[in-house]
Amino acid sequence: MARIVQLPPSVITKIAAGEVIERPASVVKEMLENSIDAGSTRIDIEIENGGMDRIIIVDNGCGIDAADLPLVFASHATSKLSNADDLFRIGTLGFRGEAMASIGGVAQVTVQSRPANASAGAEIQCHGGELSPVKPWNGAPGTRIEVRHLFFNTPVRRKFMRTTATEAGHIAEVVTRMALAYPQLHFTLKHNSKKVHDVPSTANLKDRIGMFFGVEIMDRLYPISASRGPATLTGFIADPACERGNNRMQYLFLNGRHIRDRSLGHALQEAYRGLLMTGRYAVSFLFLEMPPDHVDVNVHPTKSEVRFRDAQALFHLVLSTVRTKLNSENLVPKLQAPVAVVPIMPIARPDPPAELFALPPEARVSDEDDCEDLAVAEPSTNGYTGVAHLPRMAGSLRALQLHDSYIVLETPEGMLVIDQHALHERILFEQLKQRWRSGDIEKQSLLVPEPVELTPEQAARTLEAKADLAELGLEVDAFGGSTILMSSYPAALGKAAPAQILRDIVDFLGSQDRAPNREQMLSDLLSMMACKAAVKAGDRLSPEQIAALLDQRHLVQDSHHCPHGRPTSLLFSRKDLDKQFGRI
Repeated sequence: MARIVQLPPSVITKIAAGEVIERPASVVKEMLENSIDAGSTRIDIEIENGGMDRIIIVDNGCGIDAADLPLVFASHATSKLSNADDLFRIGTLGFRGEAMASIGGVAQVTVQSRPANASAGAEIQCHGGELSPVKPWNGAPGTRIEVRHLFFNTPVRRKFMRTTATEAGHIAEVVTRMALAYPQLHFTLKHNSKKVHDVPSTANLKDRIGMFFGVEIMDRLYPISASRGPATLTGFIADPACERGNNRMQYLFLNGRHIRDRSLGHALQEAYRGLLMTGRYAVSFLFLEMPPDHVDVNVHPTKSEVRFRDAQALFHLVLSTVRTKLNSENLVPKLQAPVAVVPIMPIARPDPPAELFALPPEARVSDEDDCEDLAVAEPSTNGYTGVAHLPRMAGSLRALQLHDSYIVLETPEGMLVIDQHALHERILFEQLKQRWRSGDIEKQSLLVPEPVELTPEQAARTLEAKADLAELGLEVDAFGGSTILMSSYPAALGKAAPAQILRDIVDFLGSQDRAPNREQMLSDLLSMMACKAAVKAGDRLSPEQIAALLDQRHLVQDSHHCPHGRPTSLLFSRKDLDKQFGRI
């Protein structure tokens, strides 16, 4: 067995960096926290190549004395703690004294700073843990930190970084969180010399939310405010109509710090129970304030997880406050005026789209076929009486539509109840998948490309999947900031609103904890497209449409389940029917 040895400082620093500095966004987060703790009123951020090549943060805070500059990169050196008891009453964002030492160990860092009362400033450099002498710097009051070539001495770590757009998106998300927590601060962000955000200071949090997430969210926010014991909860919750496919639009802050807490997230979802479908998430911006000695923020090096003294009380505070507010509001969905979209080649489509029921040539019945009649119910006022006769090869069977949602079909075995949406979804999925594999998916171009506002992270994910989305007929481009410009969408989706199509796809991309392989991702997107294009529960079908739907059922694989695993039909055998009615 090898002898125990003490690791050298260079290795210790890199190990510590692995806990604190995960990616360029981690560097930005740690430095922004220091700038805010320094009392800054304006913070300017510049990044290059997603932050991998260069990160510059300039603030107008209190600055650092020249004599203290070498301690900036010393491990566990901080101005925010003096003894162990201070750990249980943290009133600042930073306190561990690890961040700058970790950054300096895996990057080339220059710190330039000047206190407001000093006639001149000073500069120090740290390259991979090696410090330069302190030298004079003639700059404005405040601090300027430049980080170059992150992970230059740990090339394996660089290989794990994502694309430039993804890393830039993570940084933009960090800035978004800080801007929401501190609306009184002025933030700017540039990427490769292009302005991403210029967020002026404001006392109105709702305006800042609208700046990042658009008027669609801002106009559907409900303010909340409540207290329980030493804790105060304020912020905004969104109307259930703003629901999303993941919880990335649930922002939770504690004493100005963005945190993640599964218990409070569960409380929020419970408050919306009955207002959201399974798998959908509320949109919220919640701010908790409580005395520092009621929470332990020294749980994880990234400081994103905390431990509450009375977590149960906070759970009930969030649950009761949000539920009370929702119960007091009129949540009846409001009719929204349709967005006028002028396609280059407009296609007239009845509702529901009749061509989606058209049989492929090989399945059409010719005059020479040995046909018998399929009796199908004619639509009427009660939704299921009346019979029409249509040609069918398989023999004389009877079918009718119930509640404009289910098709009941007589079979030799008994009675088959079919979910019209689930069956049509499976049929369209198989057809779309075949067209995609043959490179024949039709797209509908927009005469005027439509801008869609997303969060920075969502925009980055969407642009990362740009080539794959184009294969499905959905063409997107960056439009500035976190806005995506949509110029075409799959023609199979008919009259669906283009912006909603993109949002649904973005929600899907953001719901993946681990990136699926390309084949699986495209298959999942096709199933989502099929779901959007399929007839819905409540669509009344003509006898011809019912017949076409039933005929196509035999032309696809796995017709017994929809692409999401839900059954398309249920069989009630003749024996079961006789047994239920006491015949046997």
